[in-house]
Amino acid sequence: MTEFTPDAILDATGLNCPEPVMMLHQHVRDLAAGGLLKVIATDPSTRRDIPKFCNFLGHELLQQQESAGTFLYWIRKKAD
Repeated sequence: MTEFTPDAILDATGLNCPEPVMMLHQHVRDLAAGGLLKVIATDPSTRRDIPKFCNFLGHELLQQQESAGTFLYWIRKKAD
């Protein structure tokens, strides 16, 4: 696994759909173009929702992983 140094972290632990993606949208909006966001979530639906979010809006999902019910995502904001 590659280690990334995020510019911001979104901790959506304990939140359920649609809250993690709603918060993700706001956090990505606040990032500079090319910025890296780490998302921490516990809702299994994020495995489907976050990749779709990135694909739809043109952001790059660099990596995702799961460990003991916690889902981690590293998202690179698209260049403007």
